[in-house]
Amino acid sequence: MGLKCGIVGLPNVGKSTLFNALTSSQAEAANYPFCTIDPNVGVVTVPDVRLEQISQFVKPQNQVPTVIEFVDIAGLVAGASQGEGLGNKFLMNIRETDAIVHVVRCFVDPNVVHVSGNVDPLRDIEVINTELMLADLDSVEKRFKKIEKLAHTSKDAKVKSEFNIVKKVYDALKEGKPARTVTVEEDETQILREMHLLTSKPVLYVCNVSEDEFLSGKSAMADKVAEQAKSENNLSLQICSQMEAEIAQLEPSERGEFLASMGIKEPGLNRLIRESYQLLNLITYFTAGEKEVRAWTVARGSKAPQAAGVIHTDFERGFIRAETYHCKDLLALKSESAVKEAGKYRSEGKEYLVQDGDIMLFRFNV
Repeated sequence: MGLKCGIVGLPNVGKSTLFNALTSSQAEAANYPFCTIDPNVGVVTVPDVRLEQISQFVKPQNQVPTVIEFVDIAGLVAGASQGEGLGNKFLMNIRETDAIVHVVRCFVDPNVVHVSGNVDPLRDIEVINTELMLADLDSVEKRFKKIEKLAHTSKDAKVKSEFNIVKKVYDALKEGKPARTVTVEEDETQILREMHLLTSKPVLYVCNVSEDEFLSGKSAMADKVAEQAKSENNLSLQICSQMEAEIAQLEPSERGEFLASMGIKEPGLNRLIRESYQLLNLITYFTAGEKEVRAWTVARGSKAPQAAGVIHTDFERGFIRAETYHCKDLLALKSESAVKEAGKYRSEGKEYLVQDGDIMLFRFNV
């Protein structure tokens, strides 16, 4: 599905360190602003224990997880919407993503400079959010002025619908409210999506805390960010990017032992990936056979033909039915034949809403 999360934040908050750990790549991480100029891109797998669990019973030749793409976008500064720093270029990079992972510095270290001179996560969030809103306001204002005259003279229902949604967004942005707060009708969602507004994207705030705070789970700064995220109907989590970078450098066989010694169940990055996946309102279904067990990504609320189309457009075009059962039934009953005997194996039509964890086989004819 080409899903992208853009990693943003002020300079020197730990974005590139986090990206390196996340993707096991080597984006430059340095103690000075704008060490990232062009966006670094990495594709990572979405951790899902169900893939291994299903494979225990199906015994495929291969396992293929689903993936999500992360883009490390250079640090923004106040005035970015007016071109400060390398602002306009970076804002364009954000427009091309589906969701925003906003890294917020929540640790104090005199050896790591802060672009504003001191650490204040809520102020830093406001700086980024303000720049995103100003950039949106500029583009929406131009669109509003262009369509306002046309809407008063045109009898085209589509033009009037577009004017209504543009005016709603324009009014909200002028009041300092992000586009995501605007309530739209079902037939207006596509128009809003096509506007590619920065503030319409869901946000995951990643609080970059010190190692001690991460292990204790106690950070006053991170708590403030969590409250801010909740007020915006967004998500937040704590992570120590330096620790994650160290974990990523270990051999796979050494990671489990290291995590156990630190009293951690799994790398914080696993949760970051899953939360990003959730942020995009996505679910996973599986196909399972002797050749491979594979995870597929679809939007929550997708119908069976749409899910089939993720595999191949012919599957959607010639969709007949979907044979499906849930992975929980397989794990409980140990085999597909047992699932069938228990009456848990179903044949579903075009209106079936795919559920997270479904195992599906599509019948089609083209």
